[in-house]
Amino acid sequence: MSEDGTSERDGPRVLWLTPDKPANISVGRRRIADRLEANGFDVTLRGTTPRTVFQSLREREEYDAVLGTTRSGAFAGALLKSLGTPFVVDHIDPIRQFADTHGRPLSLAVRAAENLAFRLADHTLYVYDEERRRVSRYARETTKTDLGVSYERFANPDPGIVAAARDRLREAGVDADERLAIYVGGLEPIYHVEELLAAMDHLDDWMLVVLGTGSLASAVERVAGERENVVFFGTVPHRSIPGYLHAADVGVSLVDDPHTLKVLEYAAAGLSVVQARGRAEARFGEYAEFCEPRPPDIAAAIEHAGERGNDEAFREYASRFDYERVADTYRAVLADVLRE
Repeated sequence: MSEDGTSERDGPRVLWLTPDKPANISVGRRRIADRLEANGFDVTLRGTTPRTVFQSLREREEYDAVLGTTRSGAFAGALLKSLGTPFVVDHIDPIRQFADTHGRPLSLAVRAAENLAFRLADHTLYVYDEERRRVSRYARETTKTDLGVSYERFANPDPGIVAAARDRLREAGVDADERLAIYVGGLEPIYHVEELLAAMDHLDDWMLVVLGTGSLASAVERVAGERENVVFFGTVPHRSIPGYLHAADVGVSLVDDPHTLKVLEYAAAGLSVVQARGRAEARFGEYAEFCEPRPPDIAAAIEHAGERGNDEAFREYASRFDYERVADTYRAVLADVLRE
């Protein structure tokens, strides 16, 4: 793909409309697009905004199919479908998550718009089992898929990336022999970031490194300035994250969600994992240390996870979700839609 998100290949031309998120926060669609291109597709990956929607409508004749990722990308893709472009919904977020953060009235309207997108689509890919019944009710064709992980990048990172991360940690006052917990991702209330910070009051012999951005970034920065055992680096290039993970002992994920990319990345890097108790228990079972998202419980879970050491079984499990395997599902669905 070129710098403006377009590709110069000669294969089937696919426009992939995604939520408009920073590149370092949401990388999964780009990884799958890269693998589709390696299999001969010509993919244009485009964040969905009012401007890019109008651009996509003007350029609709240039594409053989459109992929639309929920939520905004799916809505925009439905517009293109109404004008005749073959359309696949990439449904990666359950409506429950939207309702939790935006309230019932707006979530009902969004649910109805999603249902219409499913109905219009030639095929709908979905991730969450809880969405199976709803998707199947409205969609013409459905396929279960998974969120993926760049397994090799996290399992066996470039030594230079690891060295660079250790150097930056050292500059921030983190000794190589200190026990290190790490959180990578969005800094929003749903991820219980403030509770994680408060847990460090109970973990004087641990360091916490936070990588990410969001509405709580200033709060994290303030705590990092006040506490010696919290380090905040903000957003870092995604290519450098494996280096930080290989310097850590425990990875933390406190959202009630069984499909978070960060957990697979932690596992691929060989970390022990602390995960919020709830929906993820059925998926990760014995692999993770589960806790309620309360500071004392989080602290205890980090201690217990630190005692587990590297988990090769969890690492092997994560390898099943390498982007190459996930991309095969997208390739097969697109090929079927284009044949039709």
